[in-house]
Amino acid sequence: MRLLSGALASRLHSPLLPLARARPRCVPRSSSALACRASSSAAPAGDGGARKPWLFVGLGNPGKMYQRTRHNVGFEMIDVIAEAEGISLSSMQFKAMVGKGRIGDVPIMLAKPQTFMNASGESVGQLVSYYKIPHNQVLVMYDDLDLPFAKLRLLPKGGHGGHNGMRSIINHLKQNREFPRLRIGIGRPPGKMDPANFVLRPFTKKEQEEVWSA
Repeated sequence: MRLLSGALASRLHSPLLPLARARPRCVPRSSSALACRASSSAAPAGDGGARKPWLFVGLGNPGKMYQRTRHNVGFEMIDVIAEAEGISLSSMQFKAMVGKGRIGDVPIMLAKPQTFMNASGESVGQLVSYYKIPHNQVLVMYDDLDLPFAKLRLLPKGGHGGHNGMRSIINHLKQNREFPRLRIGIGRPPGKMDPANFVLRPFTKKEQEEVWSA
């Protein structure tokens, strides 16, 4: 695994942090530059007061049966950030596995909601409220059927795009959509396969080989 980009923080007047000094299996090295360029639009201006942590949320489903499936790429992204930055996801708060640390001088919280995907907002809403985290410092990472496999798109705000985890988060943030999100492409299902079944399948051997050769 390689850097998504250490240069990310230096590009921002109030850093959005490196997404990781590693990358999940579904994200090729060539996509990191796109994430760096797009991320600058999500940076909040400093307020001169106590710095609130960034909250990085990876979406997925808990349990072994869902590990390494397409729907869990958000979880995997959080795992590689935690490993690279030495952050332990050792506590359970508001129905999420949570780890706290710093990247450079910027405080960060990592979270993996354990509510199952469609109820992710229950956890995220409580974390945001309890820690009083500004919405523009909540970065949500999740799978996206509408992006080609292994492509990244980092946006400063937007809707749910039909993703039930994002729909739940928006609902629990009182319809506020002004928070950044990292969309991780998993591609479209082949033929007439039901998308609901496709997202719960693991990546194929060919896809794994493509990622590691990227």
